[in-house]
Amino acid sequence: MSDTSKIILAIVDDHPIVIEGLKTLLKSNLRITAFSFTNGESFINFLESNEVDIVLLDIMLPDYHGIELCKIIKKKTPETVILGLSNQAERSIMMQLLQNGAGGYVLKNADANELLNCISEALEGKLAFSKEAKEIIMKPSQNEWKAIPTLTKREKQILQKIANGETTVTIADELFVSPLTVETHRRNLLQKFGAKNVAELIKMAVEYKFL
Repeated sequence: MSDTSKIILAIVDDHPIVIEGLKTLLKSNLRITAFSFTNGESFINFLESNEVDIVLLDIMLPDYHGIELCKIIKKKTPETVILGLSNQAERSIMMQLLQNGAGGYVLKNADANELLNCISEALEGKLAFSKEAKEIIMKPSQNEWKAIPTLTKREKQILQKIANGETTVTIADELFVSPLTVETHRRNLLQKFGAKNVAELIKMAVEYKFL
């Protein structure tokens, strides 16, 4: 994007005071023309007949979750850059937004220069994060620190049957092994995943895409 080209920017946030603050901040940049919306539906309607270069998207909106809205925007106008702008500091939310096509994430406690730099970087096609958001993104969650376990073919079979809610006796009958063998495999699975119980085992197996 050349230095002389205009930037159409949209703010999607349900707090009028946030919108006014952002508009005041962006007035210093003569290239930016800013529009604002207090819900997802009104912005989607605007997109039907208007081009938008970049969206500052809040996560918690009255009619949409920002992650869902991000996906809708990228489907409608793939070229629109989306920058999450929120108080939500959970890494999982940031990652989901990025997976749905966002170009970065800025926490609302960022200063003016951070925000303007992030807008500029995102428009250049870079992943853009405010300082605190970057620190959160760079720190893997507890499960991500753990190595993904290696399972035998039989362990995978039994894991799937446990997830299906089958009992030890039923699994033993279907696989032509003793119930004791099934229980041994069950204990080994819990140990490999570092899970405290079957519910946690299944949850982690889903996260690691074994199920």
